[in-house]
Amino acid sequence: MEDTQQLKTQLDLMQAALDHINQGFSAFDADLKLVAWNRGLWEMLDFPHELARRGTHLEAFLRVNAERGEYGPGDIEGKIRRRLERAKLFEPHYFERIRPNGQVIAVSGTPLPQGGFVTTYSDVTADRRLQEKLERTVAERTRALRQSEDWLRLVTDNIPALIAYMAPGPVFRFANRRYADWFGHSVASVAGRSAPEVVGEELFKELEPHIERAFQGNAVSYEYQRQRPDGSSAYMRSTLIPDMTADGRTLGIFVLSLDATDQKQAEAALVQSQRMDAVGKLTGGLAHDFNNLLAILMGNLLSLSRLETPIDRQALDGKLQPMMEATKRGSDLIQRLLAFSRGKAIDPKIVPLAQVIGNATRLLEGSLPSVISLEADAADDRVGARIDPTQMETALINLAFNARDAMPDGGLLRLSLSETDLTKEQAGDLGVPPGPYARISVSDTGGGMEEEIRLKIFEPFFTTKNFGTGSGLGLSMVYGFIRQSGGAIQVDSAPGAGTCLSLFLPLERLERAWGKTEGADKAPDVKRGQGELLLLVEDDPDVADTVTDQLQTLGYTVLRAESAEDAKTLALELPELRGVLSDIVMPGQQNGLVLARDIRRHRQDLAIALMSGYADWSGLSDQGNRCEFPVLAKPFADGELAETLHRILSLKP
Repeated sequence: MEDTQQLKTQLDLMQAALDHINQGFSAFDADLKLVAWNRGLWEMLDFPHELARRGTHLEAFLRVNAERGEYGPGDIEGKIRRRLERAKLFEPHYFERIRPNGQVIAVSGTPLPQGGFVTTYSDVTADRRLQEKLERTVAERTRALRQSEDWLRLVTDNIPALIAYMAPGPVFRFANRRYADWFGHSVASVAGRSAPEVVGEELFKELEPHIERAFQGNAVSYEYQRQRPDGSSAYMRSTLIPDMTADGRTLGIFVLSLDATDQKQAEAALVQSQRMDAVGKLTGGLAHDFNNLLAILMGNLLSLSRLETPIDRQALDGKLQPMMEATKRGSDLIQRLLAFSRGKAIDPKIVPLAQVIGNATRLLEGSLPSVISLEADAADDRVGARIDPTQMETALINLAFNARDAMPDGGLLRLSLSETDLTKEQAGDLGVPPGPYARISVSDTGGGMEEEIRLKIFEPFFTTKNFGTGSGLGLSMVYGFIRQSGGAIQVDSAPGAGTCLSLFLPLERLERAWGKTEGADKAPDVKRGQGELLLLVEDDPDVADTVTDQLQTLGYTVLRAESAEDAKTLALELPELRGVLSDIVMPGQQNGLVLARDIRRHRQDLAIALMSGYADWSGLSDQGNRCEFPVLAKPFADGELAETLHRILSLKP
């Protein structure tokens, strides 16, 4: 009796402990009869209290659930029978059941060693509601993100720019349609591919230093040139922006590229317009110089034509020498003017600045009024800079003409060259890195400028000249060119004190003085011919006579043709012919360049050279200025002609 009471006490203690568990609990024996439970089971599942006794069969619980629709509609007896059959297997099981009231119950059963099983019941309704909410949120955000990506794609594909994103590697993660099309890919094919694969190995080598700087956390801007499929050139201006975390790590870089081809063409047209404006201003001075040269030639020729008696050699040389010098000066002046007016695409290279200043000075001589004195101080011919020399000459001439306009009553215009070391403070004021710089100063003794005007002179379209006499773009273009070359401009001016514009360019110290080579003072040896037969093609009889005389003086035998048709016939029918010298511009449909190529196709053994007095003969060629033959610019001296003929004849059998 005492043992029974003790067992009952233990069971009551165990029951009290089970009642404090926040889960439902039940234990059934091998006969599927209830042997233990807790209060949480009845509170959670609302079972009738009369079932809460030991020995209640599992079927009674299943029937209550089935009759109140816990297992859904249908055959109640069949549902009870199937569940009893599964229970008799005494296998571990877990499932979740949603009650009619929406409550979600997680049922977990574990078999006992001697038959029967223990089951726990957990109310997971709140967890499942939260999980459903999270899933809905994720789905909504996924839809929103996909919609945002679609909108982003729509926007970026319609922006007139190339947009992409690169991750470390560098590997592309995103590219808009224009970017993909530019490099011959689809949007889908760009993502996940390396940069060399997308842009090409050759272009990547050019872009790689900029990409590396961007991945180091720097915003980078640069330009590059690329050939379009049709063979034309396109210029792109790109900016790389690093995508950085708060702690300074670079996750990737954003790429923005704009087609700068039209802008480049507009800039080139504007530069050419400014250059031609300067040519117009030079015309008066050049006309004066040419009139002087013609006066020398005419005076000496008239003097010779009036002679009635033989003249000795010394007296003849006295007349001929000034004429030769005049022709050389005229030829040199014309070549400089043509080179200046035509210009080139921007072609930065290391050049001696003294040479550039000298060229600009020679163009300015005679183009300034007599009341203005021009001085040039550029003695140090080892001071160089990496610039486009034609652009530099244009800049200096623009500055010189501005100085001229500032001195209507006369004064001194001075161009000087020196080198200087900019301190950190000085460089900071100019917006350039400190270090050695070449300094070109253009100063005048004019009326100077007020501070308000001095601060505006580099603004586009700002001008103090009368309407119609100035575009207001000259100084802004000079400023843009100097900044593009890595330099800066400093303006010192005050009312009544004149103006000095100092151009600072990164210094490139040249190893030797320009234009000076060993033995330069020695007269070159003129290479003479050995009677070789040459065909001269020139339609102007006077020019043909002059060139024939030069060729014969140099020791060549000359056969003349006045047209391309005659020249081709003679070239193909005379095996003893050694070379052809042809003018480029001739009447008729075939110019000298086409003739030369036609002859070369039929006779590889002939040496061929061309000559021209035309300003821009390259426009006559379908290959632009890529001419495979040497071209002599008229007029040419005997030494230049002899050197060209010797070179081409030595290459032929």
